[in-house]
Amino acid sequence: MASKKPEWQLRLYIAGKTARSAAALENLKRLCEDHLAGRYSIEVIDLLVNPQLAAGDQILAVPTLVRKFPEPMRKIIGDLSNQERVLVGLDVRPLG
Repeated sequence: MASKKPEWQLRLYIAGKTARSAAALENLKRLCEDHLAGRYSIEVIDLLVNPQLAAGDQILAVPTLVRKFPEPMRKIIGDLSNQERVLVGLDVRPLG
């Protein structure tokens, strides 16, 4: 039996283990747990390790969050500390 794919597929591009990268990942995890619990997956791509992966999603700055699914694809650049801006950018509707 195939497992159901997460409803939200997110990809976070970072460049190394910097404070800004760590903050972006922590902010993203908190936001997802608060608003998308059990319905998301996060793929972290370190461009210092895999620089060629930046071209696929046209990454120009880091950290950058890419919403792969649901379509359409959306991008948010920064440490994701402004939760309201991230929710609007990802088009996350509050539950209930």
